[in-house]
Amino acid sequence: MPLPATLPPALFVTGTDTEIGKTAASTALLHALRRRGLRAVGMKPVASGSHDPGQGLRNDDALALQAASLPVPDYADLNPYALRQPLAPELAAAEDGVHIELAPIVAAFERLRAQADVVVVEGVGGWLAPLSAQLDQRDLVRALRLPVVLVVGMRLGCVNHARLTAESLQASGVDCVGWIGNHIDPSMQRQDENFATLQQRLPMPCWGRLPHLPEAGGEALSTHLHDA
Repeated sequence: MPLPATLPPALFVTGTDTEIGKTAASTALLHALRRRGLRAVGMKPVASGSHDPGQGLRNDDALALQAASLPVPDYADLNPYALRQPLAPELAAAEDGVHIELAPIVAAFERLRAQADVVVVEGVGGWLAPLSAQLDQRDLVRALRLPVVLVVGMRLGCVNHARLTAESLQASGVDCVGWIGNHIDPSMQRQDENFATLQQRLPMPCWGRLPHLPEAGGEALSTHLHDA
């Protein structure tokens, strides 16, 4: 099924786990949207594992989203919470003495919305990774009123992980509008059969299937989304 002809003004990209290619899918979506002539910008509200190149903390995933965006947003708006340690957000924030709150994220999101036709908001870790002791990612999705796109990391166990995540999304009352398969394990057996099983069992349409191309950027990967 192709990407919808008309997309909402913002999307939230979540995943079945951490390190399954949310950023690859998000940058591919940004390039696909730009190919349609839309102003598309990325956002990574919370990012763990950041470094300081002399301009303040920067996260590689957030920088990839910034590079794929047009117009190019200010980094502080794209990534309001850059955390040093590559840990779960709640733990990384505690290490930095930071308390993650909704208000700064919502304010940054509104600034991005004012300059773009579509904002692609990338979550952190898997769907149920908490942002703080009081804040889950579903709270952010609800506050920003975002439909969700699920990225499935194609590896052994992905059918179970995808179905569990889809059930959790449904139980959270959020609107999951599509899913993208991302082949992160080139040695996975029965890749086509697993993908076909996901197509049959997931209740939302498939927007694309990204091959295992570790060096490929979002522009190249965008050609593997269904209408690109």
